[in-house]
Amino acid sequence: MGSTAELNLHGLWRIRSADGKHECDYPVPGDVHSALIAAEIISDPYVGRNEYDVRWVAEQEWIASREFEWAGEGAWHLDVDYLDTVAEVKINGKSVLKADNCFRRYTPDASSALKRGKNKIEIRFFSNVAEAQKRQKAHPYFVPYAAQNCPIPDTNFLRKPSCHAGWDWNLAIMPFGAYGRFKLCKEKTEIYCEDIRFTETHLPNGRVKLDCAAYIANGESGKSYDLKVTLGDATQVIRFTLGNAWHVAEFEIEVAKPKLWWPAGSGEQHLYNLQVEIGNHIEVRRIGLRQIELINEKDDVGARFAFRMNGKEVFCRGANWIPADALPSRATPELTRKLLQAAVDANMNMIRVWGGGYYEQDWFYDICDELGLLVWQDFQFACNLYPADRDFLRDVSREVSYQTDRLYHHPSIAIWCGDNELIGALNWFPESRANRDRYLAAYDRLNHTIERSAIGNRKDINWWPSSPSPGLLSFGDAWHDDRSGDMHFWSVWHESKDFEHYRDVNPRFCSEFGFQSYPSLHVIKQFATSEEDLNIASQVMESHQKNTGGNERIAGTMFRYFRFPKDFGNFVYVSQIQQGLAIKTAIEYWRSLKPHCMGTLYWQLNDTWPVASWSSLDHGGGWKAMHYMARRFYAPVSVMAVPDKKTGSLTVKAVNDRLKPQKLSLTLTILDPAGAARKLKSLAKSIPADKAVELVKLKKPDLPKGHILIMDYEAADGSKGRAHFAHEPYKALNIVNPHITHRAEVKGGALHIRLASKNAALFVTAESGVEGRYSDNVLDMLPGETAEIIFTPDYAHDLAAAQKNLTIRDLWSSSH
Repeated sequence: MGSTAELNLHGLWRIRSADGKHECDYPVPGDVHSALIAAEIISDPYVGRNEYDVRWVAEQEWIASREFEWAGEGAWHLDVDYLDTVAEVKINGKSVLKADNCFRRYTPDASSALKRGKNKIEIRFFSNVAEAQKRQKAHPYFVPYAAQNCPIPDTNFLRKPSCHAGWDWNLAIMPFGAYGRFKLCKEKTEIYCEDIRFTETHLPNGRVKLDCAAYIANGESGKSYDLKVTLGDATQVIRFTLGNAWHVAEFEIEVAKPKLWWPAGSGEQHLYNLQVEIGNHIEVRRIGLRQIELINEKDDVGARFAFRMNGKEVFCRGANWIPADALPSRATPELTRKLLQAAVDANMNMIRVWGGGYYEQDWFYDICDELGLLVWQDFQFACNLYPADRDFLRDVSREVSYQTDRLYHHPSIAIWCGDNELIGALNWFPESRANRDRYLAAYDRLNHTIERSAIGNRKDINWWPSSPSPGLLSFGDAWHDDRSGDMHFWSVWHESKDFEHYRDVNPRFCSEFGFQSYPSLHVIKQFATSEEDLNIASQVMESHQKNTGGNERIAGTMFRYFRFPKDFGNFVYVSQIQQGLAIKTAIEYWRSLKPHCMGTLYWQLNDTWPVASWSSLDHGGGWKAMHYMARRFYAPVSVMAVPDKKTGSLTVKAVNDRLKPQKLSLTLTILDPAGAARKLKSLAKSIPADKAVELVKLKKPDLPKGHILIMDYEAADGSKGRAHFAHEPYKALNIVNPHITHRAEVKGGALHIRLASKNAALFVTAESGVEGRYSDNVLDMLPGETAEIIFTPDYAHDLAAAQKNLTIRDLWSSSH
């Protein structure tokens, strides 16, 4: 039993279909599809077009079971979370739990079902597909869902990740299972602390005061107790008298010299253990001392949207997060850390947990606390309309209360947002356009339920009603109106506008925008297993593109900007380069508007499976070209060129997100059409803290037609990079053959790649064909330059293959 008070039911279960045709081992925690793959009952849905062959799994009922020995006594309860989704748990044939919300924790009494000795527990997983359709049919009126994203219908009636029904980057197989805790616990009879709550006050003298409340249970009314409280190295004992069986013991902690928690790039991420000990029980919360405010003040343009951290405004550089893998068994803590570390390594300081996935596992927020990643946390509602009947809203209220309780203490959480794009969804469906009052009233009831449950539970959180939103009590068009609040700007991708259109909007905070590319070539070959599949129009490639018209937009953009690639491998390469250019165009311009704009979160950081998408990381965490580019355009101190459409002039700007001034050196070089380099100007300047400033203004004749401006910069904080700009699209530039040579040798467990370029070369990229990380990639090289890239494979045994398969690509060679 592990301990006399707890019996962990993780381990090897058996799973069988209700019709008796299939049975195999089922590891808990985990999803059922992964168990069936391991047993070779189904094929891996990520390969080829297997996704369509495994959808039957979610259309059936399945029963998971195991036996266990129990020798306890007294009252016991089941403790379960991440149970997905419509399920019933029985012990020895007696029902102890009927669940239908993947986002809640259930603790039902199990005492009457247990017996000493051998026991049998079963989970019946009902078909979530069938249950969703049944609930839609039983509802008084039709509630629309985003059919363009979700091939599996009506899942807006289930409290389960929306993307399980498919999305424009996800496969549609409706995974299910028991992904979280699953244990039996003895009811406590001795005094204990159930919860610790606290609010922070940052005092003018630099001290931090914590107003704390310890929720005490099971003591003896009228009796005095000692509460031992420890924060870091400091301990105090608080004497209190218990008023009743449930009691709140309130106390203060004042920290004279606090070590504050800062987001990555702004300071250290110091963490304290706040520990409360009473009787034989210890309750611990790992916290960070920080003050974070959402600034939403009106100004001459509209209303700001910015975060003030410990008294300093912080520009939020980041991306949107979707589940780490489409199959929950594969979304491990190790993979999660790899993905989040990649975000920090690319100079990000914020991640948005999008509203169509999960409230992530505890380890996700622990990692964000450690890495300094601010978390924008959506409540899990996305792109659909939802029912608003009493039972649904009561369940939502419990979900919201549980999640805010669970996550409140994490210093990384910056904001709680009511939903993703539900306001916009009111205009997407014929039913809601025809009867807007009905669906608007339903949305209002849902949104207010979320708000009341969140703020009523934790009054000092930063609340935002929806994303995008112009602000509280506003139902404006935050896709095109850039004056207030946060914005989702999708005109470049979904409306096929050119990259320059990013400079036509001046958002206060852009929390979604993106452009697609294909996965890296070696990732494509994991699912496209024959040469015939390696064609953008093959059935396999099209089944790994879930956004309608996505392939046409990628190809159409290439015709607009590039000479068309000569083969499939270069088509994939150019797709990643143009993706990076699109996002670079947006972010550099919006950063240059600081403090008018105070955040950019591109869509999206990661992929759930190998697919054409907007991600900068491949499925599994490898870096696509854009992620190497992001490390440069998200550098805390960076340089960018901003063109003026009317005059043809060019302003070179610098932005400093650091909290101290930074000395910056800049060299401007002009490349002529023949590839010759001419130094234009050098300068050194101190960039004020937290500012964007003009460095140089170039008139139109300074950068003649067909010429390229190269900007080399280095700042005192270590930020450095090379950027380039041309007025014309790349297809109009007569770039000459760079004549790149390379030499690769294995040293110290890594592949050292030495590059030399006779002429100027753009977007020089090394591809090894195996998983791993390059020290740098996607380089611009001037005539006669050399460069070194060091590749470290994820697995040492892949080093020889990396050397053998090494390919060097550049823009000229992609079409010649």
